[in-house]
Amino acid sequence: MTDERPGSATEAVFRRALRDVVILLAVLLVLGVVVGALVAGWPGVWGALLGWALAVVFSTTTIVAMLRTVRSSPAGMAAVVMGTWVAKLLVVIIVLAVLRPLDFYSKPVFGAVLAIAVIGSAILDYRAVTTGRVPYVEPGEPGSSGGSART
Repeated sequence: MTDERPGSATEAVFRRALRDVVILLAVLLVLGVVVGALVAGWPGVWGALLGWALAVVFSTTTIVAMLRTVRSSPAGMAAVVMGTWVAKLLVVIIVLAVLRPLDFYSKPVFGAVLAIAVIGSAILDYRAVTTGRVPYVEPGEPGSSGGSART
């Protein structure tokens, strides 16, 4: 049986995107730490961990904000998404500024893990949105045919 609540199809798309990004980040954490350790020792491990942590903030906040506001008005959802985007951008800038003079971590490992995570999550988000099945009209919405339209 399918979920007939308004927004449920859109929620499914966002949940798939979040699940896929979490899987990517989990795999990247393990691989990043292992490769970082092999390439640069402890600084590589720290670089991988810091890059991964920043990627978690960067890659998941928008999806979570959209999931939390999926039943809000479009203006409300846009405001929350824009606010979280600005907040995470500020966090990234501050973290990069704080980390820049420090040398306990490998900057190349940090950059590689962060780049792979951000690019990978963008690809997974795109895939979730383009392959998700979201109807133009949700059943039960005002103006809909009450679910009798055929797709």
